Amino acid sequence: MNFEPVLVGGREIPAEAIAAEAQHHPAPDAAAAWNAAAEALAVRQLLLDEAERLGLSSGDRRDGEGRPLTEEDARIDALLEQEVRVPQADEAACRRFYDHNRERFASPVLVEAAHILIEADPADEFAMGLATGDARTLIRQLQAEPDRFADLARARSACPSGQQGGNLGQVGPGQMVKPFEEALFALPENSLCTQPVKTRFGVHVIRSGRRAEARQLPFEAVRDAIAGYLEEASYRRAVAQYIAILAGQAGVSGVAIAGAEGAMVQ
Repeated sequence: MNFEPVLVGGREIPAEAIAAEAQHHPAPDAAAAWNAAAEALAVRQLLLDEAERLGLSSGDRRDGEGRPLTEEDARIDALLEQEVRVPQADEAACRRFYDHNRERFASPVLVEAAHILIEADPADEFAMGLATGDARTLIRQLQAEPDRFADLARARSACPSGQQGGNLGQVGPGQMVKPFEEALFALPENSLCTQPVKTRFGVHVIRSGRRAEARQLPFEAVRDAIAGYLEEASYRRAVAQYIAILAGQAGVSGVAIAGAEGAMVQ
């Protein structure tokens, strides 16, 4: 593959360096990995050149885990600390974010679940029919003798949970396949589903246990997390804007660099 030379301020970034960097940028194809690597190296060069222009030294800088940064990384860190300033998220901004995203600050519904799986291939209509019949028989048995669920699960379930009496523990949204989840969360607490539930694994007999309803977390409990999120998002936008300005001043060719608010500079 032939790629256009990548120039930053009129100086070319060696193709060998881009090829080596591409190993750290997983992508669907070689061209995408090359472009991601070229952009990363171009941005790095822009920042190092600006740190050099401003006469910034590396100093003794460390990462979040206390490990010393390399000289180049330390100079970039010093540059961004000096040139990119982001105000703290105030109470009003945090409150607005909370009010507009209340669904993000609620504990999920949790339901204790147990099941008996009659394994069958959904593509095999005959096998699914037999499994559904077996499940209906089990449901009738359990309606007559509810205390036998664990014994029947150990004897009949094709799921490893059968060895624990079919117990799956607490289940939250998104943890189970959709038909199973829909049936489980529609059940009242401590109830047997009266209909077999078909999934890609086969046919299930489902029983709910204790249920903890969704609960809205108070603003005070999430205020610090919201502030951190807003400040991090603002910082990323500010860095992108700063890099876009440097790219425009220095001149970059051969690669597109993401600028402020998704704009691109060439």
